[in-house]
Amino acid sequence: MMLRLAFPAFMLCLATFPTFPEKGQILSSFTDSKEKTIVPAVELLYQRLGEPAIPLAAFISSYEVYRQLAENGRIINGRVITIIDFTKPSDKERLFVIDLIAEKVIFKSLVAHGKNSGEHYATSFSNNPQSHQSSLGFYLTGKPYTGRHGYSLLLDGLEKGINDNARRRAVVMHGAAYVSYSYIESNGRLGRSFGCPALPEELVSAIIDTIQERSLLFIYSNDRNYSRNSSFFNSFLSIP
Repeated sequence: MMLRLAFPAFMLCLATFPTFPEKGQILSSFTDSKEKTIVPAVELLYQRLGEPAIPLAAFISSYEVYRQLAENGRIINGRVITIIDFTKPSDKERLFVIDLIAEKVIFKSLVAHGKNSGEHYATSFSNNPQSHQSSLGFYLTGKPYTGRHGYSLLLDGLEKGINDNARRRAVVMHGAAYVSYSYIESNGRLGRSFGCPALPEELVSAIIDTIQERSLLFIYSNDRNYSRNSSFFNSFLSIP
C-alpha cells in the first residue's frame, strides 16, 4: 500500500528543506574558500543525489512540475519522481527513480523507446495512435494491472497534444525480454516497443510497486519542438 503524503508534511520531512521556497527563491547558501556562493534549493538537492547521469535540466523541471501538481492536490505518491532520459542511447541506464525523502536514486534501469522513435537513440516523438513512437513530457502514474505484457502500470499524459493520448494508445510501463543486457550484446542496442517505456523483466515489479498511484514521471529529451509546445516545461526552463 502506498503512503499518501500531504505535500507540506512531506517537505517538513526534509531536514535541509524546512520550508517550501517560492519559485526561484534562494533557500540555502554555502561558503567555498573565500567566495560565498548562493545555490537554489533544488540544485542543492540535485547535488545530494550524487547522480551526474541525471541531466540537471530534467531534474529541475521535474521538481518544479512536481511542486505545481502537489500544491494542486494532484500528487498522491509524493515520495518519488521518475525521470527517463532519452538523450542517452538505449544501451545505457536512462530511467531513474528518485526518493525525495531519502535524497537518493533508488532505481537505475535500462528502458526501451518506441520502434519508430529511432534505433539506438530516440529522436522522433509522437502522440498519435499507431505511430509506435514514444511521447515526451510529464505523466502521472496510475494503477498497476496484469495484462498481455504481465504486470504493468497505467500512465496518464498531462500535456495536451504531446502525450495526452497515452491511455488511448495503451502506452504503459511493462516488462519485456528485449530490455536486457543480453539483448544488447546480441544486437548492439535494446529492442523497442510500440511506444511504451518497457523495463527489464527482473525490475519491473519493484519499480511499478514503488512509483504507482499518482507519482510524477518525466520522459525527457533535448527536443526543441517539445520545449516550444510544453506548457509545463517552457514556463520556467528552456532547453539550451
